[in-house]
Amino acid sequence: MKSADGANAVQLLLLVGGLTLVPALLFTVTGFTRILVVLGFIRQGLGTQTAPPNQVLVGIAIFLTFFVMAPTFNAINKEAIQPLRAEKISQETALKRAEGPMREFMFDQTRTKDIALFAKLAKLENPRTRKDIPTYVLIPAFTISELKTAFQIGFLIFLPFLVIDLVVSATLMSMGMVMLPPVFISLPFKILLFVLVDGWNLITQSLVQSFHI
Repeated sequence: MKSADGANAVQLLLLVGGLTLVPALLFTVTGFTRILVVLGFIRQGLGTQTAPPNQVLVGIAIFLTFFVMAPTFNAINKEAIQPLRAEKISQETALKRAEGPMREFMFDQTRTKDIALFAKLAKLENPRTRKDIPTYVLIPAFTISELKTAFQIGFLIFLPFLVIDLVVSATLMSMGMVMLPPVFISLPFKILLFVLVDGWNLITQSLVQSFHI
């Protein structure tokens, strides 16, 4: 009886410790990082500083992440969680099965160059297939690939807003209104442009389609 109680206590401790890793896993093995960084670029491009607030951006990023990751989560549920709940497989087997769909998703989003970089840093000898790449090599490669993709999308987002800032600044200087901050004039025009082109719709569509799912 005491040994069983001790085993349950250890399992509970491991479960609580695992919950603390959930935010880190959300950032590093899903599309959350790309989505949140791009949303941050939108706010910076508009120049609204705190609108939308951080809580709203994080909430949007979380639910868009669930939407993008839905096929992967469904595969994990079908191949690992449901058999585990039915007691058809062990916890170790369930973890291995759950790792498969996540690795497939990360491989599809990760550049070969980034995988090669971390494989070289890990001193792996001539990996030829995806099975030869361990997960501890794949995760950082996936993360920096996500950051590069997010910054590429952010650059394209900044361009139209930059054009508006330059036009407004040049116009004010030509009129001799040097003391008037250009942001006071450009901000309403940027918001108007974003609304007229249905910016949130376009950004959401582009973000979801940027994932190879």
